[in-house]
Amino acid sequence: MRLLLINANTSPSITDLVAGAARALVPPGTEITAVTGRFGARYVATRAAYAVAAHATLDAYAEHGADVDAVVIACFGDPGLFALRELAPVPVTGMAEAACLAAARRGRFAIVTGGAGWVPMLTEFVAQLGLSDRLAGIRAVAPSGAAIAADPEGSLAILADACRTAATQDGADVVILGGAGLVGLAPRLAAHVPVPLIDGLAASLDHIHAVAANDARPSADFAPVESVGLTPALAGLLAGRPVPAK
Repeated sequence: MRLLLINANTSPSITDLVAGAARALVPPGTEITAVTGRFGARYVATRAAYAVAAHATLDAYAEHGADVDAVVIACFGDPGLFALRELAPVPVTGMAEAACLAAARRGRFAIVTGGAGWVPMLTEFVAQLGLSDRLAGIRAVAPSGAAIAADPEGSLAILADACRTAATQDGADVVILGGAGLVGLAPRLAAHVPVPLIDGLAASLDHIHAVAANDARPSADFAPVESVGLTPALAGLLAGRPVPAK
């Protein structure tokens, strides 16, 4: 499988984090290309940054999506997920979608993430997935995902406390660690939390391999449109032309 990881944050260090973790998790024969958003926020944490990141996701696919077999949006909250699924002729998922689907199969779930702005955005995202009845709650810690990625050791105690609270007070049967900056921390926190933890990247890789193995493809109901001011590659994608090979 040729897998494209799109980090819609514009921090190369976050791309390196998720790419390294992904390469350690995928089965043999999986070729990973990881790309960073070409424009936008260093780390998405607001609605405005999220809107720009959705454009950056489509832009990244248009530039790097030739001949890939599947796409994972490695930016929690999955900016551009449904738009890219409309455009791309290959399976597409994101860390938030895959983690929520996996968690919902295990009962009621909570999300622990960095930054208070994510609470309403993720509440709405879970509703889009039709999983609101499974959501026990969303807990936001004070450090942003970027800050957690920069100092994971210093963030473990506050994350563990939020995860425990989600389990004991919110009644979550499972807790999702939400954020590209939190990738890889689940094993380090597991012993301090009374319920299972889900890593968004690991969930997305499991999900995309399962979807690809079943040859599930999105419906081809996209209507081509004209555009102005976009890169040639993205304009071509909107016009119905395939991603050009490099």
